[in-house]
Amino acid sequence: MTRGGEIPLIHASGDPFALGRAHGEALASPLRTFLDDSLCRLNKVMQEPVSLAGLLPSIAAYRAAVTAAVPALADEVSGLAAGAGIEEHEAWLLQLRREIMGYRKVPTMGDCTTYARTGAGGPVLAQTIDLNGDLDDYLSVLKVERSDRPGRRSLVLSFGGLLGYLGLNSDGLAIGLNLVLGGDWRPGVPPYLAIRHLLDSAGSVTEALEILRGLPLASSRTLVLCDRERVVYVEVLGDELRVVEGPEAVHANHFLHPDFVAGDEINIFARNSSVRRLKAAGAGLAALPPGSGAEAHFGLLALPPICVPNRGDIRAERTVAAVVMLPDRGELHVRPGDPSLSATQVFSL
Repeated sequence: MTRGGEIPLIHASGDPFALGRAHGEALASPLRTFLDDSLCRLNKVMQEPVSLAGLLPSIAAYRAAVTAAVPALADEVSGLAAGAGIEEHEAWLLQLRREIMGYRKVPTMGDCTTYARTGAGGPVLAQTIDLNGDLDDYLSVLKVERSDRPGRRSLVLSFGGLLGYLGLNSDGLAIGLNLVLGGDWRPGVPPYLAIRHLLDSAGSVTEALEILRGLPLASSRTLVLCDRERVVYVEVLGDELRVVEGPEAVHANHFLHPDFVAGDEINIFARNSSVRRLKAAGAGLAALPPGSGAEAHFGLLALPPICVPNRGDIRAERTVAAVVMLPDRGELHVRPGDPSLSATQVFSL
């Protein structure tokens, strides 16, 4: 368990299969436990139970889409299975867990609040991570160097065998995300894997946007991207992207671009929470001087309503981690679990 404890750091280098093998070997026991825990806890949070056998056609469809679009990540999933001693479809299930959950029009109190700024004082990207399933038990950090990307290294925050979630690379690019709900969720590249692909492949916000436009994304999200020169957020709805740029970006869980507002499927209770968190984060960021250190940002992330408390219901989203990324320094600062209760752990490139 990592809740409030030491977060495992996994060093992985080599070709994509070798990266996955190192990841799987390092976490073989907890990944097996996670798979055996009500099928990655899916059957503890979903309204209708699912079985691995019943999910195989869906897993195969996503696997085919990812293999066609980003074959290196498909090779890495194969390496993860080999290293952990699990079946390949189980390794794919770990990547697809959030896609299988889909989206539910039910009340929720949180699902990530993200902000970024660049300019004087250097770039920073900070966010809470609000998830159901009590996933702070399975938090880890990957330190990745692909042999076919010489000189580029990445720090990636991961949960339960995911190849990607959020992170930064040695070129000074940082990427965070928010859940937004809309459009058809379908076989494609899950946004978590897309973020990992961007960190592997892009050295700047500009390059990342070019790559992102060519990916067949599986589901709606907002990505927040930051480097030394640019801050943008990208809202994804179906096959459409909308990019908004400024010296600062603040986002929660409802669409902000006017083109997408009508397609927002968030329920009114969740939207009210999202609006409150957006306003609090915007006001809090405005009060933080440029160049504020990571601990000052954690002070904001740990405050309600941005920090969503544990209400004792595994089905409800809560803050399972908070991160502050300083991409020009190659630093990922993490507080596991409730950031108002845990100490900061620092990972560096």
